[in-house]
Amino acid sequence: MRILVTVFLFLSGCAAAMAQSYPGKPIRLIVGFAPGGAADIISRAMSEPLGRALGQSIIVENKPGAGSSIAADFVSKSSPDGYIILIASQSGMIVNPLINRNVTYNAEKDFAPITQVTSSPLVVAVNPALPVRSVRELIAEAKKAPGKLNFSTSGNGSLPHLATVMFNALAGVEMVHVPYKSGGLSVQSVLAGDTQVTFATAPSVMPLVQARRLRGLAVTTRARSALVADLPGMEEAGLAEYDVSIWYGFFAPPATPREVVKRLFDSTTLALQDPRLRQILAQDGTEAVASRSPEDFAAFLRENATVTARMIRESGAKFD
Repeated sequence: MRILVTVFLFLSGCAAAMAQSYPGKPIRLIVGFAPGGAADIISRAMSEPLGRALGQSIIVENKPGAGSSIAADFVSKSSPDGYIILIASQSGMIVNPLINRNVTYNAEKDFAPITQVTSSPLVVAVNPALPVRSVRELIAEAKKAPGKLNFSTSGNGSLPHLATVMFNALAGVEMVHVPYKSGGLSVQSVLAGDTQVTFATAPSVMPLVQARRLRGLAVTTRARSALVADLPGMEEAGLAEYDVSIWYGFFAPPATPREVVKRLFDSTTLALQDPRLRQILAQDGTEAVASRSPEDFAAFLRENATVTARMIRESGAKFD
């Protein structure tokens, strides 16, 4: 017993010493998509205020592929010292593990949740050459030519993928999925006319909607969103049972010391209060949202996983 107590005190002392000296070098923030998508935009906007709060540089590193699963798998196997963290949404943490048997990580067991950082609706946008100006007209166009309209997303298993598959199921239409490695590339495909429709994150699509290079039809939440002016919600647009929003959060590898997770949580919470950051995010239809604690974020993830699984089951959505 005396030996166990000694070991416990030694380990506790090491953890406390690590927390006091942390961070002693730059921190890598891993993004599971190519540059230009929402996760990348949010990460780069946050890097300066977060680095200031931590007293170290934040290096944004893109590891795209497999709906962000490549990045998530990399972080789950990284050293738990607080120098590699992940930004991820329910795409990588919840949707992909539910629908993709090739995902090798367990979202609940293989990560230390830090905090939620943002929340926003998705935006339904189309190429202006498509003769539709509302969701009702999009549904009518898709029913007129089943399998002829293509929709782009940020990858198989991403939330935009789930959102559009659910739309297909609830609206009774058949649009063809074309996955890309980021929201930015997905939106560019609609801009170029390679695909016609996208359900995209607000930061990746709204600047083009505002510039009238794409046509926004609606947001994917049931009601209108104050974050995205002038676009109706899905109930107003004619699909009242549809309701989807996207969040992003920070995650550390499993077994990261609680003191380090707490330092990351406190610093992120402080960074999210930065007026300039909140303004940048709001301009692109995104709200800065911090969890009350890492434990609160973990509870939120468990509830979100339950709700998402039910949404997939009740919508009858099928994935390619």
